[in-house]
Amino acid sequence: MKAEYLKVFQAIAAIPPGRVASYGAIAARAGLPGRARLVGRLLGEVPDGMTLPWFRVLRSSGHIAMPPGSRGFREQCRLLRAEGVEVKNGRVPLSRFGLDADVDRALWGIPGK
Repeated sequence: MKAEYLKVFQAIAAIPPGRVASYGAIAARAGLPGRARLVGRLLGEVPDGMTLPWFRVLRSSGHIAMPPGSRGFREQCRLLRAEGVEVKNGRVPLSRFGLDADVDRALWGIPGK
């Protein structure tokens, strides 16, 4: 496995319960800025035996990337909600549940609504 792939998997594994991250944010954290599509591809190629919180990775808009109503979409919604993440119309408010939400609030005073 390429070292850059391992870094992507490590960045995904590091998303704590109750938080989400965008494909682009994961790429940046893995040292691969601008490689959001690579993150998406790798999520579809997770090696056997590796368990990742795939459901915590979303589009930069906070939307679930799978087609609405699909089995994967429903499963992702279910798993996120089980961790207390708000999902409305297939979208998670990143200002509240994103990895950097606390930092943004501390720096800019963005309300946690």
